[in-house]
Amino acid sequence: MMMQIKQLAKVTNVNAKTIRYYEDVGLLPKAKRGDNGYRYYQQRDVSSLNFIRRCKELRMPLSDIKRLVSLQNDDNAPCAEVDALINLQLEKIRVAQYELQQLEKNLQTLADSCSHKQIKNCEILNHLRTN
Repeated sequence: MMMQIKQLAKVTNVNAKTIRYYEDVGLLPKAKRGDNGYRYYQQRDVSSLNFIRRCKELRMPLSDIKRLVSLQNDDNAPCAEVDALINLQLEKIRVAQYELQQLEKNLQTLADSCSHKQIKNCEILNHLRTN
């Protein structure tokens, strides 16, 4: 079944501009073109885009997604590199969670620091200016 980019975008919940970008950077193979110049896609492109979208939902960088796409082409390759990429992303997420927790604490400290009613006595603004 062949479909145009608009149909592919709807089926995969990935907008057409992003699909064209993924083709440009090599995440997706270049689409076949009809005599009218339109791009035409196949079912395998749906699967590929769903895979890429799911990786993006995991906040994986495009370089890692590209590597995962490439690894899929060798059925006999060991999973060690896939495992390593997922574990690396997991560690990045843990670091980001820690940093967000620290940010939340800092913001809460600021929010709790000011009980004045006038800007001239605002402890939040004073703290932001001095530290």
